[in-house]
Amino acid sequence: MAQAQETTVTNVVDTFERKLKEMQERFEKQQKEMKEQFDKKLQEQRDEIETLKKQVGQSPTSTNAISEQKKLEQDLAAQLGTNQPAQTAPAATSTASTSWTPAQPITLARAGSAYMNISFDTLMDVGGSTASDPSRFLELGDHDPIKRGFSLRNAEIAVDGAVDPYFKGFGNIVFKLDKNNETEVELEESYLQTTALPGNLQVKGGQFFANFGRQNSQHPHQWAFVDEPIILSRAFGPEGLRNVGGQLSWLLPTPFYTEAFLGVLDGQGGTAFSFRNPGDGDMGTNRFHGRATLDRNLRGPGDLVFVPRLASSFDVSDSQTLVLGVSGAFGPNDTGSDRRTQIYGADVYWKWKPADAHAGFPFVSWQTEGLYEIYDAGADPTAGLPAETLRDWGFYSQVLWGFHDRWVAGLRGEYANGNDGAFDSGDVFRGERVRVSPALTFYPSEFSKIRLQYNYDHGELFGTEHSIWLQVEFLLGAHGAHKF
Repeated sequence: MAQAQETTVTNVVDTFERKLKEMQERFEKQQKEMKEQFDKKLQEQRDEIETLKKQVGQSPTSTNAISEQKKLEQDLAAQLGTNQPAQTAPAATSTASTSWTPAQPITLARAGSAYMNISFDTLMDVGGSTASDPSRFLELGDHDPIKRGFSLRNAEIAVDGAVDPYFKGFGNIVFKLDKNNETEVELEESYLQTTALPGNLQVKGGQFFANFGRQNSQHPHQWAFVDEPIILSRAFGPEGLRNVGGQLSWLLPTPFYTEAFLGVLDGQGGTAFSFRNPGDGDMGTNRFHGRATLDRNLRGPGDLVFVPRLASSFDVSDSQTLVLGVSGAFGPNDTGSDRRTQIYGADVYWKWKPADAHAGFPFVSWQTEGLYEIYDAGADPTAGLPAETLRDWGFYSQVLWGFHDRWVAGLRGEYANGNDGAFDSGDVFRGERVRVSPALTFYPSEFSKIRLQYNYDHGELFGTEHSIWLQVEFLLGAHGAHKF
């Protein structure tokens, strides 16, 4: 009897184990089928996003694409949720948690649909120049290399996220080291942007870079070269054109992507370089272009800076995209009570990328911007300077060739000039200047880069100089997406 009972128990256990194994195999089969279904749906979603990208001329993570992607993700989740099989407790436990990867944003807080991501990006430069002080004449941008040897001119903490179903926000704080390695801190951008306005409208408010041309609104880690183009520093100053204000944009109902922008900025201070900018102190007197400036307060709408822009994107072929834009900036300046500044710009961007490109490579892109500035300068009898109209013009043109995975070769040519002014002999932001810059960039991953760049500089004020810079970048977290 004992042997019979033992045999019976063994048979029961074997049967139970066999059925358990069969259940496990069925469950794994269901999981595999669900995964295949999910992957298929996900690929369909990606295809739709790529189609949307071609229609609106922006990257898949731009504002309009993101809202469409979220809708597709919600539809996908609903479809999969209705077909999700019941799971045992152990299976749920094993799949409930996933580890964080560097490609994911760092979510600090979440309340319903609201969330906030954070990232930290640092650019470091090392190199030399035949000029003893490169920042005097050559590197005039606020994030350019500041001296021979080592420089750290941009360490950025950026936060972005959804405030609620109606708004999203962005802000970044920048740390810089001066020539004595003392830390400077600035609130570079902090703005609120709508996400649910009707009629393809969008409103932005806060402090932000003006949407002028292609590069002014970009952060230094987006630049294709180590330093800022000469003509942008000349028209917008070391820090670019950014200020407190608002912007209205409208996505036009055209067969191709066309968007119109109108920014209205406060227009005061050093970040409004060619407008109500008091300039630099000189023995107790603030001067700009050699002239003493007024404390010109805001008297009405006419003292604000208006920045219109129109941009369109076209698919030349399945592998080529062309983006055209025109911009303007108009407002008063501080060299007189009735003095004004006008800046006009045009930009072209073309990119070729084959349909079978892997991780974005290979590719070829070409970007050119031209600017023309009319600065109505007031008279300053104490300095012996008459009232005059200063005109400056210039352009840069750059070609990038992604010739191999993670390797990009670049070449940039620049020219800037202007009419003769009474203070030209001492104004580093005027006079004729030419610069040619070949560069080579290697991306170990999407979170780091190493760039080597040579500059040939020739200027009316300083003659000919040569510089070579090595730049290293690293990124922690996931930075917000940028426009195409």
